[in-house]
Amino acid sequence: MKQKVKNNGMLMLTALIWGSAFVAQSAGMAYVGPFTFNSLRCLLGALVLLPVIWILGRKEKSVQGPHTEEKKGDRKTLWIGGICCGIALAVGSSLQQVGLLYTSAGKAGFLTALYILVVPLLGVFVGKRAGIKIWAGVGLALVGIYFLCVKEGFSIVQGDLLMIVSAFVFAIHILVIDYFAPKVDGVKMSCIQFLVCGVLCAVPMVIWERPAAGAVLDAYVPLLYAGVLSCGLAYTMQVVAQKDAEPTVASLILSLESVFAALTSWFILHEKRTPRELFGCALVFLAIILAQLPSKNLRAEKSLKGEAASEINKETEQFETP
Repeated sequence: MKQKVKNNGMLMLTALIWGSAFVAQSAGMAYVGPFTFNSLRCLLGALVLLPVIWILGRKEKSVQGPHTEEKKGDRKTLWIGGICCGIALAVGSSLQQVGLLYTSAGKAGFLTALYILVVPLLGVFVGKRAGIKIWAGVGLALVGIYFLCVKEGFSIVQGDLLMIVSAFVFAIHILVIDYFAPKVDGVKMSCIQFLVCGVLCAVPMVIWERPAAGAVLDAYVPLLYAGVLSCGLAYTMQVVAQKDAEPTVASLILSLESVFAALTSWFILHEKRTPRELFGCALVFLAIILAQLPSKNLRAEKSLKGEAASEINKETEQFETP
């Protein structure tokens, strides 16, 4: 029970860091451009994960032996996965960062969280069926987006549109991670993806933004928060906590990222919300929760597994009884 509470607490802290990072991203662009901010934060994230990888590697060798080596096939898969994730992350985070120039941090948090709905929808194209709760969530989210983003004349502002597109890209990013993560070391792949994303974002940074050293130094607080805490620490906590956490509970807790984004933007940036926008936020959040509730089939399957495990334990006890 203590371990469960600890894991849920770590996931809650992860959601808080990710949600409040929207404030750091918005504040950082008062000094540097979106590609500069993305490039530097991702490179910082990769740098922070290097000592984590070293520490975890030493622990693994102490358990499995000093002569443990990574296979060439695993190393190749690791780099392919890291590069693919890095490309998707570069596109998604760039759309998100540019969108923050035209929309509020709180609204960006809710719209970005739509990736939780997009992931199962994209799964339909690879043969995975979406249940009725997913489709209900999509419908509820569309209504929420209407109240949150659509102004008079049925127009969506540029920043909101970029956030919605970024949610689709982040959904692809999650599916890529889902494919490669079981095959490789998650922390190492994360480090590679941050490195790739940082390098890719550095290209438009050098071509179009050409940041001055003084401007980068002025943005050091948002950069450190988004790079060290959001990229490095939060991801590591997620990996550690989800090893022993119930997936549904974990995803529900992490979806609080959108709530924390709205709260921190209100508290720190003093962003105001109209009643119409608050109603839209509530609908989007309800859609996210609805999409992650386990289906009856899943609950029945878990119940059967629990009963089977119980029967096995009873039989084992009978054999062990003298």
